[in-house]
Amino acid sequence: MADKIREAMNRFIKNMPKESILKVKGYKNKKGGTSSPGSQAAVAAGSLVAACALSYGTYNSVYSVSGGHRAVVFNRLIGMKEHVYGEGLNFIIPWFEQPYIYDIRTRPCNLQTLTGSKDLQMVTIGVRVLHKPSPVHLVWIYRHLGINYDERILPSLMNECAKAVVARYNASELLTKREQVSADISKDLSVRARGFHVLLEDVAITHLSFSPEYARAVEAKQVAQQDAERAKYIVLGAKQEKLSIITRAKGEAESAVLIGKSVKKNPGFMKLRRIEAAKDIADIVADSGNKVYLNADTLLLNLMGNAEDKFEKTVKQPKKWL
Repeated sequence: MADKIREAMNRFIKNMPKESILKVKGYKNKKGGTSSPGSQAAVAAGSLVAACALSYGTYNSVYSVSGGHRAVVFNRLIGMKEHVYGEGLNFIIPWFEQPYIYDIRTRPCNLQTLTGSKDLQMVTIGVRVLHKPSPVHLVWIYRHLGINYDERILPSLMNECAKAVVARYNASELLTKREQVSADISKDLSVRARGFHVLLEDVAITHLSFSPEYARAVEAKQVAQQDAERAKYIVLGAKQEKLSIITRAKGEAESAVLIGKSVKKNPGFMKLRRIEAAKDIADIVADSGNKVYLNADTLLLNLMGNAEDKFEKTVKQPKKWL
């Protein structure tokens, strides 16, 4: 750097007009003699070098720390300083000291890993972690982890903790106990990260999916359960139909008993029923648009005389097949 400044000063002096070099003809040294042009150029070069050195030192002796950041300083003689510098303007010794600025605000980190559950089902789980470094341990973090500490430790810690927690649960429990799984991952990961002076604000499961084979098995299981429920309702329906048939048969049997008792007590009951049946048949024939020729004795339309005897004979006669 000093060589470059010296070269720049030499070029500046060479290009400087002779009339402007301290007014050589009118300048006299302390002994009363006139100073030479070479001595005047050396004085000007020295002044310029001093000004440049002062400007360089002033510019590189201060640095600014933005809001939400902290700084640690490395000294070439004593190594890392133990003090953590806060926000604002801070001073250092140029060239001997070098500042390193950390962002202490909360930042996200995403991880997606493939692991196995307790029942040996492959699960793809995605975890999102909000983290930040401990402000009082930045010197230790720089010594052991460097500036990109999150890229060095968080992926391995998140993989290990997520796989260890998922292995405690079955595949179905990962869905029904999702909040508990997330809490277990957060607890284990916080303990591991605290050993590296990294603070965790929140841990959440953002993605959870199973292998295609397991998804098809779950779908088949759901279909089988639905078929079983459908069969159960079919059995219940058959039982109800059976009960209705039994009830209807009992009703018909009781009705037949009552009709028999009524016929025994009052022979006119059958005549009343024959009249009702003949009335229904007559209504049907009357509503028909066709001409019908039927035997009145068979259709119970002959209600006069010995209709009952004729009906009984007709029923008892053997049928003749044509």
